[in-house]
Order: sequence, then structure tokens, then C-alpha cells
Amino acid sequence: MPRRTYSLVVLCIVLSLITAASFSEASRTPEWGFFGHKRINRLAVFTLPEQMLPLFKPAIEYLTEHAVDADKRRYATKHEAVRHYIDIDHWGELPFNHVPKDFERALALFSQVSGVTRRGDTLVAEWDYMSENIRLNSNHPGLIKMRFVDYLDFFGDFIMPNYYDGPNFKADGLNRFFGSDTFEQVYVTDLFSEHGILPYNLISYQQKLTQAFSDYNSDRILRLAADIGHYIGDAHVPLHTTVNYNGQLTDQIGIHAFWESRIPELFADDYYDYFVGKAELIEDIPTFYWHMVQESHSLVDSVLIIEKRLSKTFPADRQYCFEDRNFINISQACPEYAAAYDEAMEGMVEKRFRAAIRAIGSAWYTAWFNAGQPDLHALDGAITIQVKDSLDELKSRGRFYGRQHWD
Repeated sequence: MPRRTYSLVVLCIVLSLITAASFSEASRTPEWGFFGHKRINRLAVFTLPEQMLPLFKPAIEYLTEHAVDADKRRYATKHEAVRHYIDIDHWGELPFNHVPKDFERALALFSQVSGVTRRGDTLVAEWDYMSENIRLNSNHPGLIKMRFVDYLDFFGDFIMPNYYDGPNFKADGLNRFFGSDTFEQVYVTDLFSEHGILPYNLISYQQKLTQAFSDYNSDRILRLAADIGHYIGDAHVPLHTTVNYNGQLTDQIGIHAFWESRIPELFADDYYDYFVGKAELIEDIPTFYWHMVQESHSLVDSVLIIEKRLSKTFPADRQYCFEDRNFINISQACPEYAAAYDEAMEGMVEKRFRAAIRAIGSAWYTAWFNAGQPDLHALDGAITIQVKDSLDELKSRGRFYGRQHWD
């Protein structure tokens, strides 16, 4: 066999082995998929009032391309992944009233603070989030005795400003509270963030975007607008609000990409209605984002149960097909199976897609409005950021922080 022919045969065998597992590559498509996130951000521009278009319309390509920056940052920092989801059912059941809507309070309630004294003893402050009472950790005989309101003040004043530099903190703050020189070091164990902080992140980004408008900083406005669009898109995906985020607990591995990537890619161009209405002013920002998450979570059971039921009645040999993508033959949900799933859900994916578009426009509009409705004509032509940046290089390195959909 000629050497060149032999090499081609080997290459074909390798590619076949790569694609042997069902969902292997399809399930690696993050969130709405690059297609979905870009389309949602792009269409959100058309929901804006005329006064905002001098900045946003010329930047529509930037907002489209950079709709996936937040995903690329998961190759750069361990703090990024948790901003894309919240496993809200980890904390109980709807309406999750005991989960604080304020991030600082949530961290304070669900974190453990340990103070190491100069004698080497470890004293622990741990809080029962249900009763907000101090609780003694049986593994540590010592206990930091502090009123809950004082603990919140301590956490807010001394831990939060340097939270991402932790878990080790200087003991100055704790010593001031006790009026002594007892403690040498403070350690904080975050028991909350690993389960996702999506709604808190959205509230924070809304504040940042408002400030960027106030500062007349066109580059920052557009960067933050692209990012908040991504996170709002995530918040409209039911599987971003549950522990069973990829069907791994119900033998439905790969359903994440099936629901949010495969269905829009197949049907969004030809069948989706993109007349979503105009952006609206958000009156209560925390309530707006928490309602978004809770509404998504209310759909989780339908997403999972409908697919499970359909998989038992739809011909097995017509559920998954092999297709070429990026020069790799991968297993995808067959178009007919995807259509049947979409129909059984009564167009749920399109409804969430449409809701995300309008919500993004409303978030942009509200930030501009709350900043005093600055004249954006002055920023036309002041856009200096480029579509390509260092995030592409970070992504190419391949190191991914946080869970992946197929874990």
C-alpha cells in the first residue's frame, strides 16, 4: 500500500474512534451554543429605543462575536464557571425563600470562618442558614462567639473586599471585633459558590453596566453588554438551574446540548419568530433576575420527563445520526427526533430563546436609563475594541476550569 494511502486510512480510523461515543462532541457545545448566544445578542439590539442605536447598531458585529467571551474565560480563571449557572435545587424546592437574594449575605450564611489564635488554636464560626443561628462544628471544639449582625458586618467589611484573593485573610478585622490581639490568621471556606451564582452575577453586571454608561466609556459598555447578554441567555436555559444539569442523574447524558444547541441550530433560522417587542424598563432588578431563574427552573421537569418518555416510543434507530462537524463525524440527535422533542415541549426552546432576546435588550436599556440616559451620539465612532482578542489564545490552550456538560 502506498505510504500516502496508508496515512489516509490511519487518519480515517483515528477519526472514527474519536466519534464512537454518542454525544461526545455535541455535548461539548457550551450553553446555547455559539450559534444561539450570538444570535440572541444580535437580535437584542433591535429591541432598543432609537436613542441607544448610535452606539449599539455600529457595534452589532462586536456584540454578536463577543457573545461567547464569557465561555472563553472559563479557560482563564476558576471563578468564571460558577457565574453561568445556579444549582438552585441543591438548596431545596421552589420558591427557595430561604436562599438569600443578596450575594454577600448568601456567602456569609453558607461559608465557614475559622480564626487561628496565636497559641495555635482554631476557633470556628459556622451558621445555620435555616435559623441564622450560630452552630458549633463538631470537628472543631472552639467557637467564635459573635452576634449574627456583627458577623455580617465583619464578613462584609473584611472578607468581601478581598474575597477572590482568599481563602487566607489577615486577622486584623476579627481582632478589631474582639478588641484584642487574639487571632493571627483567618480562613474562609466558601460552601456556596460551587453550586453556582448566576443570579447574583447578573445583578452585579447590571450595576457595572449602569456605571459604564455613567462614565461614558464606550469600550466598557460594549464589553459588559456582550457579557451580560451571555449570562442572561444562560439564565433562560432550564438546565442551568439544576443539579441534574446534563441529565447525568436520570441516564440522559447529553440532553444539555440537545435542548439548547441542537434544537436552535436546526430550527431557529427557518421557524422562530423574532418579533419579540421592545425592551422594557426593569423596575426591580434583583426580582427580575431571580424570577428569570425560577421560571427556568420550573421547566426542568418537563425538559427531562418529555425527552425520557419520547426516547421510549420513538424508533431507537432514528434517534441519533452521524453528521460531519468541523471535519469530525459525530453523533447528533436526528432532525426528526429533535423535531418530535421540540413539538412535545410545545416550542419551549423558542419561547425561552425569544424571552432571552427581550430580557437582554431590557437589561441594556435599563442600565442606560438608570445612568441618566446619556447621549450616545457622542460615543459613535469611539469604539476601539477589536473583535479578536487574547481570549481566543486562552481558549486555544485547552485548559478548562469548572464542570463540563458531559461530566
